Amino acid sequence: MRRLYDYNMNPIGYVSENADGKQTAYDTNYRVLGYYFSGSDKTYDNNMRLVGRGDLLSAFYAPTAKR
Repeated sequence: MRRLYDYNMNPIGYVSENADGKQTAYDTNYRVLGYYFSGSDKTYDNNMRLVGRGDLLSAFYAPTAKR
């Protein structure tokens, strides 16, 4: 399991990869944020709704815009 950090070295989450190429993104409390399936090259959110094509797991860790 890989740990992910922000620019201040604060942990922001984790990514695990299975032998079949499936990757799972977790927040710092180990709640699932989304999945990436390399075989189909698609990313899904935690409710299995399609997010897009390609590995978009990093989008789950992007800060939200404040208005």
